[in-house]
Amino acid sequence: MRRRLLPLVPLVAALVAGCAAPISSDPAAQTMTQQTQAEMKPAQALQRLKDGNRRFVSGQMLVRDLPMQIKTSGKGQYPLASVISCIDSRAAPELVFDQGVGDVFSVRIAGNFVNDDMLGSLEFASRVAGSRLIVVLGHTNCGAIKGACDDVSLGNLTGLLEKLRPTVRNVSYAGDRSSKNSEFVEMVSAANVRSTVQDILKRSPVLKSMVDEGSLQVVGAMLDVATGEVRFY
Repeated sequence: MRRRLLPLVPLVAALVAGCAAPISSDPAAQTMTQQTQAEMKPAQALQRLKDGNRRFVSGQMLVRDLPMQIKTSGKGQYPLASVISCIDSRAAPELVFDQGVGDVFSVRIAGNFVNDDMLGSLEFASRVAGSRLIVVLGHTNCGAIKGACDDVSLGNLTGLLEKLRPTVRNVSYAGDRSSKNSEFVEMVSAANVRSTVQDILKRSPVLKSMVDEGSLQVVGAMLDVATGEVRFY
């Protein structure tokens, strides 16, 4: 008697479903709500991101019910933090901090600096939508920083890099100041993060007042793209 074979696709699907990791019960895996946001202090939001980065680096990221998070957050968003990061493909905040749908406002631009429109976006995120933390996330081996070091000129990129060049000029360094010198590039990247943190507090009275009253914290951080580890300042 010929043995009847199961259809391949349903069989594979069943095996995958059987091996899938269970949804995490960790509170950090749950959708942010108005209540959890209201109860969260800036220091707690910062710790959530630090914990998330440790999970990311170790490969033990939380398993979230993303379809449910989409459904839940569709009724309203209550993110815990805003992250200003570079457009670099290795620097996605939701991944490197192991966050879910509705957890993070993400502002991304090559060189992770701020302009008036970004400041307005951050004011909305913090004052209106209740975000407790702003992280300026730079990263190692940054192409925008390298371009600014080398005075690269290319279409609209020229104007963008011009905004980074004051930081390049302000970094005191006696050696090779080109993109070929990784030490100098990382010094500029770190200086750019600190400069952006200062710009936020200097150029936005709205955000500065929130920091002064203790409802918001603004911090800098650097992502090592070779390891995935984030170091906070």
